[in-house]
Amino acid sequence: MNSITPLELKERLDKGEDIKVIDVREPYEAEMANFGAELIPMGTVMENLDKIRRDGDVVVHCRSGKRSASVIHVLSTQHGYTNLINLEGGIIKYAQDVDPSLDVA
Repeated sequence: MNSITPLELKERLDKGEDIKVIDVREPYEAEMANFGAELIPMGTVMENLDKIRRDGDVVVHCRSGKRSASVIHVLSTQHGYTNLINLEGGIIKYAQDVDPSLDVA
């Protein structure tokens, strides 16, 4: 499984690279802290496959990286996605390394 660090993601976003970022946490989690990713909660991913592009990089994140890894595994093995990247450490690590103003408690 491909992965990216929060600092690498921030750098690529700052450069204006065409990267889609998907948040698979629950809505209440995204309300507490987010950095602009599209919210597709883990339990609704299969209903929203049309929102997950197959061309270009798609970074998937959750709170710690475990749910996003599970989503990537299913999408890769059962639906043929080859362009998904897991955000290492999820939004917790993103807050630590990139944006400490995010409330990830």
